[in-house]
Amino acid sequence: MINPNAKLNSKVYDIDVEQIPIRKGFGEGLLQAGKDDKNVVGLCADLTESTQMHLFRKEFPDRFVEIGVAEQNLASVASGMAAMGKIPFISSYAMFSPGRNWEQIRTTVAYNNVPVKIAGSHAGVSVGPDGGTHQAIEDLALTRIIPHMVVISPCDAIEARKATIAVAKTTSPVYLRLAREKTPVITTNVTPFEIGKAQVFAMPVVGKPQVGIIATGALVHKALRAAQELEREKIGVTVINLSTIKPLDERAITKLAEEAGALVTIE
Repeated sequence: MINPNAKLNSKVYDIDVEQIPIRKGFGEGLLQAGKDDKNVVGLCADLTESTQMHLFRKEFPDRFVEIGVAEQNLASVASGMAAMGKIPFISSYAMFSPGRNWEQIRTTVAYNNVPVKIAGSHAGVSVGPDGGTHQAIEDLALTRIIPHMVVISPCDAIEARKATIAVAKTTSPVYLRLAREKTPVITTNVTPFEIGKAQVFAMPVVGKPQVGIIATGALVHKALRAAQELEREKIGVTVINLSTIKPLDERAITKLAEEAGALVTIE
């Protein structure tokens, strides 16, 4: 059953559940972050509409820089701006940032521990017909291993908005992983979100779980649907939304491992 403390969308299991691209939540969150702090700036690699940074550009044209198709410069310029007191958000497709510019992110952003926020849109296989060249399936691994980097993979547009606003207030480099296609809206404005904390979205009706599912990003909804089907077969399931990949909520994962008969990760 759905965990009532998670305060999820009441229509999460309905066939007509609202669907919004996760990247749209980033765009809305960045706009709000810009209103909250004049030091927030935006830089893009010629993909403002696709990454939803056009909302920020329209509201704050004097705080937006179009770098063009030069992802290495995107990271390096942002690093310099961060060193001067700005809070830069950079956006492109995940295959290009952090894919193409990984070395610049590693050396100029992470090693200097400056607060550059990297929004990698169209991540995973969510780009569909764009094909394998644009399907970043390595981005979580690439960013997780870099020193100081915080890695967040929101489950829907609402959580992406919350995460974007939250990371703007941190002093560390951050990678935000965003999907392209429309995704079911799982959470609500009152669903708890905290960097570094996993949330239990579903739990068995009675007793301890036979299966624990740890999911992240756009696949959290599919994990919830799988749990629903298993519950019909009298198999108790707990589903955790692991929106923060790094730092990992070790306590939540350990607790689930101790309670459940088996663990499954969906990413």
